[in-house]
Amino acid sequence: MFLEQRIFSSIIEHTPLISIDLIVENEEGAFLLGQRLNKPAQNSWFVPGGRVQKNETLADAFMRLTNDELGQAYNIDDAVLIGPFTHIYDDNVFGDDFGTHYVVLAYRLKIQSQLLQLPLYEQHSKYLWFTEEALVNSECVHLHTKWYFQSMQE
Repeated sequence: MFLEQRIFSSIIEHTPLISIDLIVENEEGAFLLGQRLNKPAQNSWFVPGGRVQKNETLADAFMRLTNDELGQAYNIDDAVLIGPFTHIYDDNVFGDDFGTHYVVLAYRLKIQSQLLQLPLYEQHSKYLWFTEEALVNSECVHLHTKWYFQSMQE
């Protein structure tokens, strides 16, 4: 369920949002990142993902988000939960007047990259496959994305 901007803006200002982030790994061990078009984290390289909607189960959200973000629906049972993370930003999708707080459930999903039909110009302007070493050491990859890989090494 999508909300009108005025209502959604008030929700962002006053409550945390719940989202799912997708740590997508291909058959060669590289990880998919997209260059974000929207705030927060605009212009940085970030994993695909999105918000869980009201009255949506995690399983349904996972299937919707993988279809929307990867062009192919996957079942949540095909992924491994990496864990919960807190992302706090100074801005929000509508501007800089207040920040955004996400409670993120990060899932690792191994896929065959040729199955993906990645959508451009909705959330991401382009996509690249990064090695873990390259993304952890890149200044262009957002810190919150790096956290997922740092937690997997522990």
